[in-house]
Amino acid sequence: MLPKAFAFDVFGTVVDWRGGIARESAPFLAAIGRAEIDGHAFADAWRARYQPAMAAVREGRRDWVILDLLHREMLEETLRRSGIDPARLGETALAEWTRAWHRLAPWPDAVAGLARLRARFPVVTLSNGNVALQVNLARHAGLTWDAICGAELARAYKPDPQAYLATAAALGLAPGQLCLVAAHHSDLAAARACGLLTAYVDRPQEYGGRPAPDAHLAQDWDWRADDFTGLADRLGCRADL
Repeated sequence: MLPKAFAFDVFGTVVDWRGGIARESAPFLAAIGRAEIDGHAFADAWRARYQPAMAAVREGRRDWVILDLLHREMLEETLRRSGIDPARLGETALAEWTRAWHRLAPWPDAVAGLARLRARFPVVTLSNGNVALQVNLARHAGLTWDAICGAELARAYKPDPQAYLATAAALGLAPGQLCLVAAHHSDLAAARACGLLTAYVDRPQEYGGRPAPDAHLAQDWDWRADDFTGLADRLGCRADL
């Protein structure tokens, strides 16, 4: 059964967070005399605080806040762990560095593949990113969505079931009429547990060629493809539409 709409995880599935954060971090590190810190290693360290930061919200240990604020807090903690006092940069530089997440590049297949899928199905985000972040990212990367959905709409971070269910409800769909597209088996497993259909797209370079940390959670997903154009092929979305 084909879904009525597709919802996309964004970071790692649609855009290359690791390469983008490494590239954006390099000039900031150089400006404070720490050019010896590898940009990719810094990106990995920053991203490593992603799930723990959201867990504090999911578990009720802090009130709801948007991802931009969590990213800023994660950046400052990453700097401290690198022996850098964030105050050395000043507010303007810290804010601009945090907005690096708004300027990530799409994977090479993402724009064309997404356009092919959108010609036949509604496509929306189902991301932990807040609305302003996702709008800026879409404009920067040339992504066209029918709606921005996910965590801020639900006021819940994935894999909280409410993030998936609220997105389906916002589209007027039953969970089984919505398909999550993601490069992360953990995300897909949570979506499936909520009744969503699932499509896995492989992104072997998300972690620089290292195995994904959730590889052990792989299942027999409803669809599987190497990229978005391959997914479009499997769903009968013609390239000439």
